[in-house]
Amino acid sequence: MARPLRFIPEDSLVEITTRTFQGRLLLRPSQELTDIILGILGKAQALYGMTIHAFVFLSTHAHLLVSPTSAGQLARFMQFVNANVAKEAGKLHSWSDRLWSRRYRSIVVADDTAAHARLRYILAHSAKEGLLGSPAAWPGPNCIAALTKGKPLRGTWFDRSKEFLARQRGETVFPLQFATTFDVKLTPLRCLQHLTVDQRHTEIRHIVDEIKKQAAADNKEKGRTPMTVEQILAQDPHSKPATIDRSPAPFVHASNHSTERDFRVAYRAFVDAFRAGALRMRDRVREIREMFPLGAFPPQLPFASAT
Repeated sequence: MARPLRFIPEDSLVEITTRTFQGRLLLRPSQELTDIILGILGKAQALYGMTIHAFVFLSTHAHLLVSPTSAGQLARFMQFVNANVAKEAGKLHSWSDRLWSRRYRSIVVADDTAAHARLRYILAHSAKEGLLGSPAAWPGPNCIAALTKGKPLRGTWFDRSKEFLARQRGETVFPLQFATTFDVKLTPLRCLQHLTVDQRHTEIRHIVDEIKKQAAADNKEKGRTPMTVEQILAQDPHSKPATIDRSPAPFVHASNHSTERDFRVAYRAFVDAFRAGALRMRDRVREIREMFPLGAFPPQLPFASAT
């Protein structure tokens, strides 16, 4: 099945999902990996100016809630994040195969009610799956402490290119010689920006309390006992679950049919314009081919933006 075209209107809110290969626990948390992932997010945010609202990295997948200025900015940001997380997690967990199952999935969140629901969804991770009794106890990268207490999200970025060049010159490289500290800056969702900082902290704490109550009820109904943090940290990162959730991703996150319909209309117009452009380009393939020598791959076209 072909991937849908990446349609992200400018200044949209977007939920990102990216999953590990075969659902393996390749992102199993540790203090070192958490520090590195936060450093990667902070470095990527500094490079590309991404507005980040919330995120969580479980052992098998990650979610981010972001507001890119364009699809091009989002693509550059996620390429940097996924590439570097894959290299660092693979190195830590002695994994030489690919780390991600496929390209990340981006879904537009079309209204404030849906945005609040997606924030709650991200905050619920680890508790809603029955892994832990409280999502705040998850030892991997997450934003709950930052959103409830204002705790800084600080990590370490390791410049592996500089490390490599130094070793090539025969120099001794120390562990933190090319390390830089970065903070991940979170921006409140538009639906929460009318609240003061203390009020936002109270609101998120209320959401987390509701999540804990719901998780306790679900665990009781299903007869499951949450794991301990020690058990989470002791899991084999190469292991994979017996079954993987294959539920289809929604086309758009919208709280009502009218908003979803409007988004679908805009998407169809985008697809029609894209196909028309593809036909025009195909008509000029011969002309473009003659500009380059035989056996050459012409350069790819740049991202289409207004500037």
